Amino acid sequence: MTTLTMKRATPSSPARGPRTRRVLYWIATHAIAVALSLMFVAPLVFVALTAVMSTDQTLTGDLWPDTWNWGNFAEVFARSRLLAWLGNTFLYAGLGTAFMLLSSIPVAYAMARFRFRGRRLAFLAVITMMMLPPQVVAVPVYLIWARLDLTGTLWPLILPMLFGDAFSIFLLRQFLVTIPREYTEAARVDGCSDLQTLIRVILPMARPAIAAVGLFQFFYCWNDYYGPLLYARTEENWTLSLGLASFRALHSVQWNLTMAATLLVMAPVIVVFFFAQKVFIEGVTLTGVKG
Repeated sequence: MTTLTMKRATPSSPARGPRTRRVLYWIATHAIAVALSLMFVAPLVFVALTAVMSTDQTLTGDLWPDTWNWGNFAEVFARSRLLAWLGNTFLYAGLGTAFMLLSSIPVAYAMARFRFRGRRLAFLAVITMMMLPPQVVAVPVYLIWARLDLTGTLWPLILPMLFGDAFSIFLLRQFLVTIPREYTEAARVDGCSDLQTLIRVILPMARPAIAAVGLFQFFYCWNDYYGPLLYARTEENWTLSLGLASFRALHSVQWNLTMAATLLVMAPVIVVFFFAQKVFIEGVTLTGVKG
């Protein structure tokens, strides 16, 4: 019986060796990537585990919850105006991103394709605006919005996006320059105007750049703390970043509620990021253009 068992176990031994070597080879090849991934994932795991702990356990050194208190998330909604802050943040980030794209794409297209007097000076002005800290012009800009009676709302943060964003214009212009001019010339031969060429030819080819600047602007608005702190005076107009800071101050000892609120604030951004990944892949696949 022992001999038969050994004979049956022998054929599986050679297969186990190469498989183990492949696993060890993969770990050795991706060791740095695995270490960096753990460094980034560990804080998120700590926040998630703390969010479901009890209040007393968060004050100890325990890393694993004794009981899973899923009611902490419902308690966050009960103790704060999280839904109102979420709506304000989506309004700020959504309209701000849409207005930025609507105004920045034509400017970048003009700088990349049109030849006019003062084009270099205009591009230099865009780069200069990128270097100007917003705090420098905070006082005069605030006085302008105060005379328009718009302070206390988020509109002073949304409406300026209709005039473009220097960083977005710069990135879009740099990408549009790499698109060969033969495409625009062929569109003009077919009878397309400049606007039709932009919409039908340039925009589909510039989807990776548009998705990138859109993501940058959306995340900037979502995480913006300085702007809402300056203009949104009442709690009704607070965004998530401002509301989370206030919630943290009110519940400084209840770390489980603070971490639960942090997870709720992060969740929409994570969802948007994963959906935006598909846009990046699709845009790169459809473009395939070398400058």
